[in-house]
Amino acid sequence: MPINKLALVRYKTIDNCLQNRFRKWTLEDLVEACSDAIYEYEGITKGVSVRTIQLDLQNMRSEKLGYNAPIIVNDKKFYCYEDKNYSITNIPLTSQDLGTLNEVVEVLKQFKGFSYFEELTGMVTKLEDKLYKQQNKGRSYIEFEKNELLKGLQFIDPLLKSIINKKTLLIHYKSFKARQPIEIIFFPYLLKEYRNRWFILGKAKKGDAIMNLALDRIELIADAEKEKYQKAEFDVLTYYQHAIGVSIMPNQKTDLIVLKILKEHAPYILTKPIHSSQTILKEETDGTIFSIEVIWNFELERELLGFGEQLTILSPQRLSRKIQSRLKNTLSKYQRTDN
Repeated sequence: MPINKLALVRYKTIDNCLQNRFRKWTLEDLVEACSDAIYEYEGITKGVSVRTIQLDLQNMRSEKLGYNAPIIVNDKKFYCYEDKNYSITNIPLTSQDLGTLNEVVEVLKQFKGFSYFEELTGMVTKLEDKLYKQQNKGRSYIEFEKNELLKGLQFIDPLLKSIINKKTLLIHYKSFKARQPIEIIFFPYLLKEYRNRWFILGKAKKGDAIMNLALDRIELIADAEKEKYQKAEFDVLTYYQHAIGVSIMPNQKTDLIVLKILKEHAPYILTKPIHSSQTILKEETDGTIFSIEVIWNFELERELLGFGEQLTILSPQRLSRKIQSRLKNTLSKYQRTDN
């Protein structure tokens, strides 16, 4: 059953609405959301009829499109997914899809040897694995890093669209320390992934502060149409270039950090540098001395602590003392337990 572009926009919009369980969706709400989406993407102003959305819901529930969406109606009024983890984007690939994607993979694999397409290598491997699992009933012989319990991934798509279209957002955000979520008028600039968690970099209207929000702490995103979008006054694409992780302050200076790693563990940092600024300074009989030039933040400390006794911080001394203090504090907790 062929699907036209407008229908795809409606299905995707309905899917996004029903995934948002912080709001109750009536049929009229879905009509309004789809009308807004079609105006945004296609510039069509005539809107969508109630009958059209009713047919869309019927099609999404059926096998016609392969969705079999578990759409239910609560209190004879409010639409939602019975399975809170369901999304039409998670449905299995059809045989036709598999055939097309296999052809795409074969084309992409031809570019893997060219330097301009080096970043395709990981993407093609993941796609090949996805196709293999689909064709072999879920069996796979390659394991990618993932976190099935990670929250907030449903916000990636709307946030990316907001960045591209320069839209101001109203975000309900609840930090780990907060009892209640706060409302933030937010200008989004960049999506960032670090250690399988996602963050959105942007600026808050109140206080004009640059903020880095974790997607798993976001509870609601909505368009703040009356608020004019403010462009970034800094280079967004280089904002994190001197950082490990995401915890940095605007205009924060870098530190030249000199470290020594034991000889038997040196290959680990040689084959996978801690940071792109990593430079080998000296090879000694018992280890390798190297440097990185980065911003001192929480993620840097955690990275260095992760090497344990294998790594020694030679300079700056203030960082060395900080790591020593944290190690002593950790050891004291074990000593109290032993006693």
